[in-house]
Amino acid sequence: MSDTTPILVWIRRDLRLSDHAALHAAAQTGRAVIPVFIRDSLVDDLGAAPKWRLGLGLECYARALEEKGSRLVLRAGPAREVLERLIEETGAGAVYWMRAYDPGSVERDTRVKSALKARGLDVQSFAGHLLFEPWTVETKQGGFYKVYTPFWREASTHDVSEPLPAPGALTAPEHWPESDALDDWALGDAMRRGAAVVRPYVQLGEQAAHSRLGAFMASKVADYDKQRDLPAEDGTSCLSENLSLGEISPATCWAAGKRAMAAGKAGAETFLKELVWREFAYHLMWHTPRLLEDNWREEWQAFPWNEDERRAEVKAWKQGRTGIPFVDAGMRELYVTGRMHNRVRMIVGSYLTKHLMCHWKIGMRWFEDCLIDWDPASNAMGWQWVAGCGPDATPYFRVFNPNTQARKFDPEETYLGRWIAEGHARPSDTALSFFDAIPQTWPLSSDDSYPKPIVSLEAGRDAALEAYKNRDF
Repeated sequence: MSDTTPILVWIRRDLRLSDHAALHAAAQTGRAVIPVFIRDSLVDDLGAAPKWRLGLGLECYARALEEKGSRLVLRAGPAREVLERLIEETGAGAVYWMRAYDPGSVERDTRVKSALKARGLDVQSFAGHLLFEPWTVETKQGGFYKVYTPFWREASTHDVSEPLPAPGALTAPEHWPESDALDDWALGDAMRRGAAVVRPYVQLGEQAAHSRLGAFMASKVADYDKQRDLPAEDGTSCLSENLSLGEISPATCWAAGKRAMAAGKAGAETFLKELVWREFAYHLMWHTPRLLEDNWREEWQAFPWNEDERRAEVKAWKQGRTGIPFVDAGMRELYVTGRMHNRVRMIVGSYLTKHLMCHWKIGMRWFEDCLIDWDPASNAMGWQWVAGCGPDATPYFRVFNPNTQARKFDPEETYLGRWIAEGHARPSDTALSFFDAIPQTWPLSSDDSYPKPIVSLEAGRDAALEAYKNRDF
């Protein structure tokens, strides 16, 4: 006798209908499909901006499911307990989900799968958050890659599955289980007044993500090589926001990039390399989970970084008041938009970890709180790469000079003018919006004088190089 029991599809960071292997497999059975999102401790531990952005994404995804004749069931609590209650309530005979790769999710999912299988449930997990499963890209010796370039060369030879279509319809159960109200979860509370400022910069949901990808491929990818380093230009895809919550799949982006490359669009290969850079972050996180919380290069364990987040220099960095315009512009862009241009991320990260000699964890945690495109692997690897203790072939010799970088990549000071208000007779609206977004406990005003540098760039660089010279790397 064929199984006619409902299938629970546990939704996580995969808020899409197309190229969703778990949802597709469940729909193909013809059985009732019950999508469920669980607010467990991993959700509760998210920073302010990522949690707020997740709430917006869930609201949008619930509407998309309703258009398919389905709905999103919301429950809070430990994942195993929630799923077991839903199985009792619905008579579900199977639970499907898309895989996650961070250590906390892996540990949770392993426990859940073991417990549910012991109850006789059909439990299946599916790939799709990445182009390649982290264990499938190996060196010739069978190990994992520690340097990006050879990883790219190997990964680019692997096939990527064609994206799956969205299901035509989802069979509803006879009776829907009760659901929490999303508003009651108050996922955006920690954003406070900043939410209204950041909201116009959000491109929400699967449809917006596909439109964003299409526009990038149509008009930007050809010049991506050059434009992606210019923070004043709209030259990047900005898809990291949507990829972080799975509103679009990397395979969909890869397929579009391959088509653009075949059409002779010059920047398409660089776009593909950026997708594989994201893969590299997950590859390292999978094989060396310490990436998220400890120095990836273990010889850096005793490096004397400053770890006190209460230091005046750290506060100035967070508030965009270091007196270094390119650094401050980036920090203000982050606070207003929930994102920061990638070139500028390298500059502000280098400044914190090298000129100020502060621990990369301070920066990583601040980004965890402020980024709407927060991604555990990419954020951790990015900070460790720029700090010198991560997977970089020339780790600690690279000390970016923010002023030199500004002259090279923002020669007309357009980006600076967009985000720095002090000292300008008629500051831009974007620069002024920073003061609308910040906590009221920050006594800052656009009428303030622009600060003098909290440390000279030359002195900061010299101190960093001296510290490196005295260590046994």
